[in-house]
Amino acid sequence: MAYVPGVALLAVLTAGCTGGTGTEGPAAANKPGSPSIAAAPSGKYRTLPEPCRSIARSTLEDLLPGIAELPENQQEKAYRGTAAVTYDTDRRVGCQWKSEAADSSRSVVLDFERVVSYDTSVSDDDRAREVYGKKETAAHLPSGTFTPDDAEKVTASPSDSPSDSPSDSPSGSAQGTDGDAGAGSEDLRPRTLDGLGDAAFLDDLLTRAGSSAQHRAVSVVFRTSNVIVTVRYSEQPALASQVPDSKELQEKAQALARKLVDKFSE
Repeated sequence: MAYVPGVALLAVLTAGCTGGTGTEGPAAANKPGSPSIAAAPSGKYRTLPEPCRSIARSTLEDLLPGIAELPENQQEKAYRGTAAVTYDTDRRVGCQWKSEAADSSRSVVLDFERVVSYDTSVSDDDRAREVYGKKETAAHLPSGTFTPDDAEKVTASPSDSPSDSPSDSPSGSAQGTDGDAGAGSEDLRPRTLDGLGDAAFLDDLLTRAGSSAQHRAVSVVFRTSNVIVTVRYSEQPALASQVPDSKELQEKAQALARKLVDKFSE
């Protein structure tokens, strides 16, 4: 047998192992022209504003007239509002204000939710669009075009309109004003809203609070980029025979929502 030096033998074996096309090495995976997948873009908003400072005092005075009847030291506390308890203030925050007057009690609730997609193939905006869509679907907004003939269908009656249990969330139960003939030519049903953020809808729910009092909550929900904002304005009259005015609550809730859109645009 012929003697082959160790170095020469090693060279022969190495050449045999590395032969072929050479396309299976790490250099091939990184060669120019290899396709790469870019992560979906992040949302416009990385933080949320302070909700308890998001409504001007003059606006609160209009929405909650009962606060003006309180002693001065209690007024300041009432106007500051009560922050919602959340576990991640970068993702969700809220605030609530209440007022008690001789004729009725009213409240305003704000909820800010910043949506973040943890899927690199789905953008924050797309994920927020999905979350908002579920909220709108859950509201069960009525379909079809409103006509003056629909006025009687959305007119609330103290005897048969309210449900037996109150609700703090949009439910899609359309209720209008109590015998307001002027509402006949105006659509006060729950509906989508134009020109408010990227998408928006309004819900109007009349329920019974306790055994007799009637409670109306108007919610305006809108999306701006990857943030979803909920404005809830409610009233409960002191007398069981009175029904909160749907038109007034809707107009004021929408006006507040539009001010908040402008705040996010700053």
